[in-house]
Amino acid sequence: MLAEQLEKVKIVPVLVLNSLDEGLKVCEQLYANGLPAAEITFRTEAAEAVIREASKRFPEMFLGAGTVLNVKDLHRAFDAGAKFAVAPGFNPKVVAEAVSCNLNFFPAVCTPSEVEQAMEFGCRMLKFFPAEACGGVPMLKSIIAPYKHLGVKFMPTGGVKPANVESYLQIPEVAAVGGTWLNKCDDETIRQAVEIAKKYIKQ
Repeated sequence: MLAEQLEKVKIVPVLVLNSLDEGLKVCEQLYANGLPAAEITFRTEAAEAVIREASKRFPEMFLGAGTVLNVKDLHRAFDAGAKFAVAPGFNPKVVAEAVSCNLNFFPAVCTPSEVEQAMEFGCRMLKFFPAEACGGVPMLKSIIAPYKHLGVKFMPTGGVKPANVESYLQIPEVAAVGGTWLNKCDDETIRQAVEIAKKYIKQ
């Protein structure tokens, strides 16, 4: 189950990569420092190639695609080897295609109406984006409240950083957070994120 896989890492670095070489170096850095996951955004032309090569070189990593805005990119991502894909919004056409093809795709929501629309398609894993701009932890808790009995899980992304990440991870319905602060960072920052994540990974 997708949520269970995310719960094994708790923090998913969100990466914007400009070349294959850069992408492989960043993935190697994350893996070497104990963070075997990444959301590689389709904001650059290099994304597809990075996912394809990194998934071969680091098969143990939980690599996904971000900023998947249309059906074409959805299939490009999974054909390249992505294990999951996410979007910054809720596009019924993309969600429907992912469901019909049994692909691990989850859209973003920031209102109760979007949660209900996504759940109509059977989605139980959702991205909360942009997390901080939409009200942060208080807003997310308010959105979760009416639906928690249905088993919905969230990955808040956008404005999540070391200063507030634990306040999100303390929410039982948060499977993981999207770590935009981990885009092209140093080894120490990655190791600090790993130590935070360890506190919330169920053994």
